[in-house]
Amino acid sequence: MSAAPVAIRAAVAGDLTAIAELYALEVREGVATYEYAVPDLAEMRRRWQAVIDQGYPYLVAELDGAFAGYAYASSYRSREGYRWTVEDTVYVQPGCQGRGVGRALLQRLIEDCEARGYRQMVAVIGDGSNAASVALHERLGFRTVGVFPGLGRKHGRWLDTVQMLRPLGAGDSAAPPEVRAAQSGGVGTS
Repeated sequence: MSAAPVAIRAAVAGDLTAIAELYALEVREGVATYEYAVPDLAEMRRRWQAVIDQGYPYLVAELDGAFAGYAYASSYRSREGYRWTVEDTVYVQPGCQGRGVGRALLQRLIEDCEARGYRQMVAVIGDGSNAASVALHERLGFRTVGVFPGLGRKHGRWLDTVQMLRPLGAGDSAAPPEVRAAQSGGVGTS
């Protein structure tokens, strides 16, 4: 008997309670985020809306029709020169880990970001001992580009931060489409 397929779709407002609950668990108990105070539902709604308003993908995974996790892309940095680089965020429900949810979310996120013309994706992994997250990213073509020892502190201990990188589309081997269009006399938005 095969495992149920993971369904991936765009997150909607009705998903925010489940998203907020999963994130709250990670804030309280985990080290994937270095945030200490659990954001309320209104704050999670504001964050979701900001991601959507900026044109980034925000996804939900379901297993057997039930919420199994979420992922989104966001700006890696705010300076204009970074506008072709995104940072990924992926959270999987306890009990759904090891069932392909993280892989399905991250794979779709990569595809959606490539379709939008982004050229690099950065993973900022809280706590270098998060072997599952590192392995997930490696399986999907990320490579470790830096480890920052003791960069954060949570739950009474210093935590390393791992940064991983994956090219999207042509990566840095060619100018993004809008730049090529502007250089050839076409209309660009840069």
